[in-house]
Amino acid sequence: MKVILFILIFINNPLAKSDLIVIEGVVLNAETSEPIANAVIYIPENEAYTTTKSDGTFSLRIELNQTFRIKVTHLAFQEKLIDINPKSDNIKKIIIYLVPKTLNLSPVVITDKNNLTIYDEIKDYSSTLRGKELQRNLSQTLASTLKNEIGLSVRSMGPAPSRPVFRGLGQDRILLEEDGIKSIDLSATSPDHAVTIEPFNSVRIEVLRGPKILTKTSSSIGGIVNIIKDELPKQLHNTYHLTLGGYVESVNKGYLGSVQTEVPLNPFSTKFELTKRKTSDINTPEGQLNNSASEILNASAGISFIDEFGYIGSSFQLYELDYGIPGGFIGAHPKGVNIDIQKKQLRVDSRVKLNDENDFLQFSYKTIYYRQKEFEFSGRIGSEFRIITNLAEIALNHTNFSIFDEGILGLSVEHRDFEIGGFVFTPPTSSFNIAAYIYEEITLGKFNLNFGLRYSADFITPKIENQYSKIGQIRKRNFSNISGSTSLIYKLSDNVYIGANLSKSSRVPTIEELFSEGPHLAAYSYEVGNPELSSESGVGTEFFVYHKFEKLNFNINFFYNNFSSFIIPRNSGEINYQTFLPIYKTIGIAALLFGFDGSFRWNFLENYFLTHSMSYTKGMFRYNSKPLPQIPPFKGITGIEFKADELTIGANFEWAFRQDDVDIFEQPTAGYIILNTFAQYLFYINGSVSSVSISLDNILNSSYRNHLSRIKSIMPEGGFNIRIIYKLMI
Repeated sequence: MKVILFILIFINNPLAKSDLIVIEGVVLNAETSEPIANAVIYIPENEAYTTTKSDGTFSLRIELNQTFRIKVTHLAFQEKLIDINPKSDNIKKIIIYLVPKTLNLSPVVITDKNNLTIYDEIKDYSSTLRGKELQRNLSQTLASTLKNEIGLSVRSMGPAPSRPVFRGLGQDRILLEEDGIKSIDLSATSPDHAVTIEPFNSVRIEVLRGPKILTKTSSSIGGIVNIIKDELPKQLHNTYHLTLGGYVESVNKGYLGSVQTEVPLNPFSTKFELTKRKTSDINTPEGQLNNSASEILNASAGISFIDEFGYIGSSFQLYELDYGIPGGFIGAHPKGVNIDIQKKQLRVDSRVKLNDENDFLQFSYKTIYYRQKEFEFSGRIGSEFRIITNLAEIALNHTNFSIFDEGILGLSVEHRDFEIGGFVFTPPTSSFNIAAYIYEEITLGKFNLNFGLRYSADFITPKIENQYSKIGQIRKRNFSNISGSTSLIYKLSDNVYIGANLSKSSRVPTIEELFSEGPHLAAYSYEVGNPELSSESGVGTEFFVYHKFEKLNFNINFFYNNFSSFIIPRNSGEINYQTFLPIYKTIGIAALLFGFDGSFRWNFLENYFLTHSMSYTKGMFRYNSKPLPQIPPFKGITGIEFKADELTIGANFEWAFRQDDVDIFEQPTAGYIILNTFAQYLFYINGSVSSVSISLDNILNSSYRNHLSRIKSIMPEGGFNIRIIYKLMI
């Protein structure tokens, strides 16, 4: 749930002698469009205040001619601070998103003044997980939390090393971010590597696509999963906030404890988080899956200096993860492999306001130390990876410049030092990337046009060159790419939009795709890179319809992606007889991926909602129309919900068709239907707010396989599970 606060500000001749300002507005619930009564509207400069009426409206008359602050508070919601300059603010309507205390773990500001584009609004409707929905979907990993979102699937090699896949596109075509900055780990390179993001304290999770993603990545056909945690405070509140959270589930005897606090020390604000999670081996309908346990520690601390100019702050995060990769099948270690990950990162972020509240310069810097060790069951180390990465970015965000409504211009650099040890034969390598980008938006009547362009240069330098390697000449490689994307949206009515997107995408091959040469212990494969690879390149098209009425919301997307070069590791069918591992060769080949996805939500009776979403992707080699490997099946989720003020109850069927459209050495997967149900209740005690969610997953204990699992031959997904999540905000 979120609340939209509409404030209509009428400034009566601010340059005249009279300094009287009349502020009128209304507070509404965005989910139900119902008014919010008893919200306090307060002006600290002259201590004027009022409260909203039963219909959510208010009116406040003040006499001020300098910049002043509006503070909006309510017991159930995070306070909101709005700065108004009566001499320059001529905005007739301001839209502010407030997040209820019951739904998130920290105060969150989406935007002070509404500058969301039509494209943002459409994608926000279909691709953002927040509030109560986010809380009850929280699971062991980021990917399992998102598994039922539109277009998303889960690539896995056990419960812990899972990663989102979007429309059949995985690896680094899907960029993972924390608070808008790239998350660094090895999860994009191999299915045995885990994502190093703890989702429990997420405020919001966004699946982003369209031209704007070119401000972050060159892969315009893919997308971005942005996990918003607000580790760095960006706004100064007048009191502290404390959130306690916990989680237990039966399928793996898992539990989690979390504490998070934000303390204002004017003009500074500090924020701390500590989360500990532990799971045992997972239980499936066919028995326990050995060596699938995990243990996570996530800790962070941040401090910001906040003033009228904006803010500048820094945060430090420690992430430690130990988990197992199951074994016991052909090519695998009999008792599996254990992996130990440690990540330390330091972040500096600054936002400086310019002439207008929505014009600002943003600078960010992040340095990450990442270490991963892979152990045989006996404890002997098989491989080790160490990555030191430095990222820096500067961006100018503007509004109302020339013919453009808003835009972003920026420059980013990244340096990575990649060291490898153990029984891995990929050479230590350094890489450097520099990129420049532009994003702009124009509104012309009922048309909205937005476009992005990104140029990037990459320099990949192995520290040991080898002209006579079996896989080819290992040497320095330089890449230069241009990516572009544009979207056109037409407003048919106030509630119906149609649009199209055209993208030219590029992606530089990873170090592993170029130079791997030998066994990969935890992936149970013998990996052969290709040092002659050129950049991945493709053209993507998308057509979408967005419909939002009072009782019925739906959207549907059709996409067609044509790659002239699509880089994939492919099972060759050969065996390396020294290690008895299957050989996976990296190839770049012409390919097609196309399909559709969509969702609808129908309020068919008072408080009752019918929901449905579905995703279908077909992938094929262009030269012979044979199936690409690792393409998810036609899948979806169909459910019903009852929603009252404090109580939500629902049930759904999660389903997938049989996937036998597979590559030559790939195993097909049977279809399935599983039944889930949930209940969520919010309550208030002495000014604190609590929320408890209870979910029953796979109620019938059905045995089913995830097609994108590399170990599905021995690993069905989890059986019947009871999951309880509790959050307390003070």
